[in-house]
Amino acid sequence: MSLSKRVQKVKPSPTLAVTARAAALKAEGKDIIGLGAGEPDFDTPIHIADAGVEAIRKGVTRYTAVDGTAELKDAIIAKFKRDNALTYDRRQILVSSGAKQTCFNVCAALLDPGDECVIPAPYWVSYPDMVLLFDGVPVSVYAGPGEGYKITAEQLAGAITPRTKLLIINSPNNPTGSAYTKAELQALGAVLDKHPRVMIAADEMYEHIYWGAEPYTSFAQANPQLYDRTITINGVSKAYAMTGWRIGYCGGPKEVVSAMSTVQGQSTSNASSISQRAATVALNSDQSGVAEMNKAFKERHDYVVAALNAIPGISCNPGAGTFYAFAQVDGAMRALGIKDDNAFAEYLLVHAGVAVVPGSGFGAPGHVRISFASSMKTLEDAMNRIRRGVLDVAVAKRA
Repeated sequence: MSLSKRVQKVKPSPTLAVTARAAALKAEGKDIIGLGAGEPDFDTPIHIADAGVEAIRKGVTRYTAVDGTAELKDAIIAKFKRDNALTYDRRQILVSSGAKQTCFNVCAALLDPGDECVIPAPYWVSYPDMVLLFDGVPVSVYAGPGEGYKITAEQLAGAITPRTKLLIINSPNNPTGSAYTKAELQALGAVLDKHPRVMIAADEMYEHIYWGAEPYTSFAQANPQLYDRTITINGVSKAYAMTGWRIGYCGGPKEVVSAMSTVQGQSTSNASSISQRAATVALNSDQSGVAEMNKAFKERHDYVVAALNAIPGISCNPGAGTFYAFAQVDGAMRALGIKDDNAFAEYLLVHAGVAVVPGSGFGAPGHVRISFASSMKTLEDAMNRIRRGVLDVAVAKRA
């Protein structure tokens, strides 16, 4: 059997791999705390779940338009206007089976072989592989903890070449939790002003899981001059604890959105009709539940970051959003005699019973990503296990 060269370029998602490995160990009876998956531990709010049940009972179980129902599109349009001061019409909206499919559709619609896509690192694991699937060239631009894991305008300018076609920017960022300020987004926008060929995909999935010092600003909101070149990506998975419902969406230039819809029409067609009805209710109803979940995530963030920074050899910048802590573990690796972050994650899994994701998968070796989308009790147990796993062995080695 000869597989395509295209598929051989990409690798399985490390986050899914860690989740599967942790599940396999649990099935063997091992005591494992899984902090790998990016999934809220809250149930979908009952009024949203009820909307899905009602949709089934009322027979809302047939195909919809490929690009989404009119009622959900209108709810998305209202959301963009309410939260981001962005104005779209229905032709500029596409509903997909999760924001992951939305990102995939963007790459399919825009990239030709050899086109370059600039991706600030640390990045969400799937971006480079999506670019590779369409024979594009991912160009990683790294910003470390000293820069708050955020690239500068100078770095962006240095990464753009005549082959650059797309920038994918994620804020708040998975895996680091960092978020660009309005001024930082405007500085990046000023660089992009000089390169009219470059499109922007702004992944804003974690918009409502945010506690930054200033109000959240969407990329297109900060750079209205780039409105016609920006695809703003979002979804209901994280803010409304609806990961399994699989609804993502975007707003953008109608020519690009139409091309994305064509791609989707030849792959999955429409997103679930039932999930679309539930997502409509989620976006249109009272949003106080989102704030309550955000409050819980902030409390967990504060605890986990402090606990990690109390462990010798580990340092962790505070984030401005998401439910991830991104810890630098070089010192702990040296103390334990561990060669890289993949081996460190394996060590924590086997010897501490805690599953985390190696930073290499996010373009940041020497780090691990820890999800705090778990109860405080679980997180306290996990942090104690990590502390013991690092300290006890390091002390024994020194002795």
